Order: sequence, then structure tokens, then C-alpha cells
Amino acid sequence: MIDYAEFSRRADALRAEIAAACQSAGRDPAEVELLAVTKTHPAAAADFAARYGLRGVGENRVQEAVEKRPQTAPASAALRWELIGHLQSNKAKLAAQHFDRIQSVDSEKLLNHLDRAAADLGKVLPVLLQINAGDDPAKFGADLADAPRLVEAALARKHLRVDGLMTIAPLGTTPEETAAHATRTFNNLRTLRDELAARLGTPLRELSMGMTNDLRLAVAAGSTMVRVGTALYGAR
Repeated sequence: MIDYAEFSRRADALRAEIAAACQSAGRDPAEVELLAVTKTHPAAAADFAARYGLRGVGENRVQEAVEKRPQTAPASAALRWELIGHLQSNKAKLAAQHFDRIQSVDSEKLLNHLDRAAADLGKVLPVLLQINAGDDPAKFGADLADAPRLVEAALARKHLRVDGLMTIAPLGTTPEETAAHATRTFNNLRTLRDELAARLGTPLRELSMGMTNDLRLAVAAGSTMVRVGTALYGAR
């Protein structure tokens, strides 16, 4: 893995890119959090994020995070761990135990499992609802048409706190097509959030959308969190 000096340089460059995207969109850079995606990297990757001053890291697999989190330095204790990968219902209890927030909640069945797990733990678990806003058959997430029902169901769960929505944009066969897909996907999610927030009277503040290659488009569409791994840590 790269050393901390290189990580810091990369993080500085990303923060500058986010700031430039915010300036173009007339937004405050403080509104957009950089989430370091540490999947497949050692525990030191999370320590780098904490040392730099990032507030959270994202992991794709429950078991990997369960093994990795205890290996981090004491100075990283305040770091928020977020599950951004697909979660199977049979791992909901373990995820509720070891993650501070779960971004990939995409069904009422999973809502039920997480709500029960959080109740057993005596906690309220923050979640994001994953929406397939790009209508991509290769991606997980609730369909746009089913999203209102899922949000209402989530808001009714006593042991879950719905912070907002998450999506992943489809890939295209060309850079231009990929950019068009991303713009459509991110705008779909923002529009959905705005409509639901107004109708349900809840802010759904978090819009987790955008990764290494499409974060500028995500920021322009209203992202509050971009999930970046490769540009921070290099190829896996």
C-alpha cells in the first residue's frame, strides 16, 4: 500500500477537486464529505483516513470490516465505519453490531432484520436506503417506483434512523455514455429525495453518490458524500 505522505497528497488533490466542483455548482465544499473506501486494503488504510481528518471509511464486506476494525490504531477510534456493499439478510445482525451506519439497505426484508438486530443491541442504527436510480440491472437497490414505499417503511421502524439515500451510477461503453448515465442517475436520486422530503416532512439529508470517476457530476447534482477508494489508495 502507499505511504501516508502519498495518501495525504492524494487526499489534498481530491479535496481540491471537490471544492472546484462545489464552486462550479454554487455549493459550499463543507456540504460534501469524502468517504475513504478501504475495502481490500489493510487496517492502516483506515488509520490514514483518521490521521488526515476524514470522519469515516467505507467497507464492502461485513466480515472484512469485522476483522479489520479491531486492528486499527487507538487514535482511529472515533472513525465512523459504513457498510457500502450489498448486505444479505443473514448478516444483518453482524452488520448492526460492527458498523456505525449501513448505506446499502434496499428491501423491507432487510429493514426488518436490521430493526430487530438494532433492538436486540439496544441502539438506533443509522441507515441509508440504496436506490437503483439508474435502472441498471447489474446494480442492487430498490427501483425508483418502489422507493417511496421503502422510505415510508424505513421511517416507521423504531430502531432505525433514516439519514438519506445512496446510489451507484451505471457504466457506459464510452466515457461520454458513462457520464450521461451518471448525470441521469444522480439527478434522479436528488429529485426523488426532494419529492419525498417534502411529502413526508423529513429531510433525508444525506445523498451518498459519486465515486472516483464521477464525483464532479455527483457534486453538481447535490451529493453530500462521495465514496472514493482508488484515487486515495491506488489500485487494489
